[in-house]
Amino acid sequence: MKKSVISSFFVLFFAGCLFAQSKSDQVCLECHGDRTFTTTRDGKVVSLFVNGKSFAGSVHEEISCTGCHADVNPDELPHPEKLSKVDCASCHEKPVQHYDRSLHAQALKAGKVLAPTCVTCHTKHEILSSKNPKSRTFVMNIPSLCGQCHKEGTQVSKLVNPEERKVLSDYSESIHGEGLFKRGLIVTAVCTSCHTSHDILPHTNPASTINRNNIATTCTQCHREIEKVHLKVIRGALWEKQPNKIPVCIDCHAPHKVRRVFYDDSFPDEMCMKCHSDKELHKVVNGKSVSLYVNYDEFKTSAHTVNQCIKCHTNISKSKSPVCLNSGKVDCSICHTTQVDDYNISIHGTKHYAGDTRAPYCTDCHSKHNMQAKKNTDSPTFSRNVPELCGKCHREGKNIAIAIDESNRGIVTSYRESIHGKGLLQSGLLVTATCVNCHSSHRELPPSDPRSTINPKNIATTCAQCHLGVYEQFQNSVHSPTVTKTDKKLPVCNDCHFSHEINRVDLKDFRQSIITQCGRCHEDVSSTYFQTFHGKVSKLGEAGAAKCFDCHGSHNILPPENPKSTLSRQNIVQTCKKCHENSNRMFVGYLTHATHHNRDKYPYLFYTFWFMTILLVGTFTFFGIHTLLWLPRAYKDKKAKQLKNKRED
Repeated sequence: MKKSVISSFFVLFFAGCLFAQSKSDQVCLECHGDRTFTTTRDGKVVSLFVNGKSFAGSVHEEISCTGCHADVNPDELPHPEKLSKVDCASCHEKPVQHYDRSLHAQALKAGKVLAPTCVTCHTKHEILSSKNPKSRTFVMNIPSLCGQCHKEGTQVSKLVNPEERKVLSDYSESIHGEGLFKRGLIVTAVCTSCHTSHDILPHTNPASTINRNNIATTCTQCHREIEKVHLKVIRGALWEKQPNKIPVCIDCHAPHKVRRVFYDDSFPDEMCMKCHSDKELHKVVNGKSVSLYVNYDEFKTSAHTVNQCIKCHTNISKSKSPVCLNSGKVDCSICHTTQVDDYNISIHGTKHYAGDTRAPYCTDCHSKHNMQAKKNTDSPTFSRNVPELCGKCHREGKNIAIAIDESNRGIVTSYRESIHGKGLLQSGLLVTATCVNCHSSHRELPPSDPRSTINPKNIATTCAQCHLGVYEQFQNSVHSPTVTKTDKKLPVCNDCHFSHEINRVDLKDFRQSIITQCGRCHEDVSSTYFQTFHGKVSKLGEAGAAKCFDCHGSHNILPPENPKSTLSRQNIVQTCKKCHENSNRMFVGYLTHATHHNRDKYPYLFYTFWFMTILLVGTFTFFGIHTLLWLPRAYKDKKAKQLKNKRED
């Protein structure tokens, strides 16, 4: 009941406010709503008509007439004939401040009748939001709005230099104009995107958005990555430090004539091949003769066939003779930023930039002009060819292999004999792991580096690229750091499967070696295992005998109290049935790792062992002593018997 009364009160209150406001406006519209209502100013008839419906639909609909015409009192009519000019700054302070210092305001102050005011762009009483498609300031309408003064043929266009008279037509044919008018892309740049809406300043003004020093910032409002690309092209921080010494956006992309850039028009491949098609062309670098010959036919069948020479060899100029003089090394990061960033921090990259001539560079793996896509079977980076590519340096006997520690010198041979290598090279399985799947293609880092894909903390994630199901089991096992919180080292994939010598898990060698692997961490449990029947026959070479993972699981190892564990009360019978078909609840009561050495864990077994041991030793000791004491008597009796028999004879 209370809620309904309060709601009714607020409805009546706001309705009263609206009525009061509309009543005030109605007083004004009694005169200004008449289309014939006019006045004379400077000998000209000026209409004082205000369309009430249009005003009610404008962004100012909630503001009464007196909200802008503050010197009018509706209760004292008629008001003075000459009213103060509306001050838009009372609500729009910043836009007016910007306008006041703009070219438009300066022209207005100079008495230029063509200079626009707020009303010129926003109208008087029918002002609409810039998001309204009917608004003059809606993005699709901005070129037409600005074109009222700046298009070719207008009085304003006649006052500017000839190059700026076709601003609107040039814009409509530019890539920005095509995006707006032909494709309806309202995110494309319009006049206000570059010149701003109110703070329109000449390009000579340091505060102008089109000042040479600010052009890059203006363009990067939309073209976010362009600055990064151009910084790499010009090789340096001049963009920020000395922008006057390098090209800015408008030097290549004319302000209103922005087009797609076709470099081959200025530097066609034919220009380059006039010299580089000569097989005898070479230069001397560090005392060695280096060929500058380019097989253009191979280049046009490479992965870069759609590119021109200039796309890679950017540092050339017609002011040089030849144009490529001292052009320097190609910067692959212009297109392959991520890959080059990875390479720069890798072992290969750091050693290369440190001057190690053995460290590979981009062209050592991808070649120069005959670069092939990695899906091409002839490419060195095709998955089947990757081991051979890496083996050029890492195979036994090579300089790199000799330089690394002895345990890693046979990695290529080990890989070939591993399940990954056999899968790739013998079975032709292209989805099997190669060097780059584990070490990455460009970000090769040592295991000690936390960023490395083969760092112990990242090994499981790396293997999960292929073995996702196993990874999900491992993440929930006792070996996962998310489950077991300890300062001790927890095993990861390569602790059990190794790195390059990975064997099939169903083969005898792996089944026999896994006991040793588990025993490295679980030494006490391993020793008790070898005292059991399973352990003793395994020691004798029986691969079929139950090993650690047959009972505990491989990757899903859980504590026995966990219902999901293979050794839980719910699952242990089924676990034993894998080998012992007649297993039952009584059978699985067998203590697998029980030992008489552990008095705390197995007290009955401990005391029984020692009781039986003492009993056995005591029995043998007693009867042993008895036998020893009996021997002299038996010997004496035997001698007496021999003497008696001799006498009787």
